[in-house]
Amino acid sequence: MVACSGGPDSLALAAATTHVARHREVPVRGVVVDHGLQAGSDRVASEAAAQLTELGCSEVEVARVHPDGAGGTEAAARRARYEALRARRPPGSPVLLGHTLDDQAETVLLGLGRGSGARSLAGMRPLDGPWARPFLEITRGTTEQACAELGLRPWRDPHNADPGFTRIRLRTEVLPLLEEVLQGGVANALSRTAVQLREDADALDAVAADLRERVADSGGLDARSLAAHPPALRRRVLRDWLTDQGVPELSDAHLRASDALVGDWRGQGGHALPGNFELVRIRGTLLVECGGRGTDQRSSDG
Repeated sequence: MVACSGGPDSLALAAATTHVARHREVPVRGVVVDHGLQAGSDRVASEAAAQLTELGCSEVEVARVHPDGAGGTEAAARRARYEALRARRPPGSPVLLGHTLDDQAETVLLGLGRGSGARSLAGMRPLDGPWARPFLEITRGTTEQACAELGLRPWRDPHNADPGFTRIRLRTEVLPLLEEVLQGGVANALSRTAVQLREDADALDAVAADLRERVADSGGLDARSLAAHPPALRRRVLRDWLTDQGVPELSDAHLRASDALVGDWRGQGGHALPGNFELVRIRGTLLVECGGRGTDQRSSDG
C-alpha cells in the first residue's frame, strides 16, 4: 500500500513501487488522504488518485479526514492521516511513505532545536511497522527529477511555502544557511547522524529490555535493583514499562522525575503522571496507581 499526497515525493514512490510490483506480480493499493484544509483539496486528491491508477495501482481510494485535537493544525493532520492509513492497510502489508533524506534532515534538526533527546535525533526509521520509508536515502531533488522524466503531474502544496510552519522555515531558511556556512553536505550529515544515533538507541533498548525482565517485581519494578544501573538504562526501562501501564505522552521531565524515585531516593512521595496516573514507591517496589492513596503510604520504603 502506497500513501500518496500528490506531491513529487509520494508520486515518485508510487511510480517506483508499481514498477517493482509489476515485475513481481504483486498488487499495489494507493491511498490519497484528503485533509480538507485547503480550498480545492478534493480536486487535488482526485487528480492524485487518477495518476495512481495510470501508474498501475490495482486499487485506489481517496480517504477524507477531519483533523482536530491538540497540537495545532500540522499535528492534528498527521494524526488523522496515520489513522486513516492504518485503517485501510491490507492485513500484513506495509504502508509505504514518501519521506526523503531532506525530510530526515529536517526531523533531526527539529529534534536538536527542541532538545528532544537522542530518540528524536535518531529520526525516522526506514522500517517501523507498519510504516516503511524506502526513500530516506534519496533527496527531494531526485524525486522531482523522476516525476519530470516520467511525465507525472505533482501537486505543489502552498503550505510548503508558508513560513508560519516551523518545518517550512527550517527547509527554506535554516538548512540553506547551514549549507552555505558549512559549505554543503549538511542534509547528508544530519541523516548520517540519525543512523548512528538509531544504532546506539537500538543497542541500549535491547540492554534495557533485558534489564526490565530482571527487575520486574509483582506487576511493578524492583527500585533497589534498578538503582544499581546507569540513568540512561533506568529511564529506558521506566519509559517502556510506564507506556505498557497505559501512561500517555511521557516527556523527558516526567521520566527524570520518575527516575528520582530510583536513583535519588530520599523517602519522597509519588510523582504525578499524565492520564491521572501516579508513580509510587512502596517497600522498594515502583508501582503505577490511578489517582492517589495518601502520601505516607505511597512513599513508604520500609
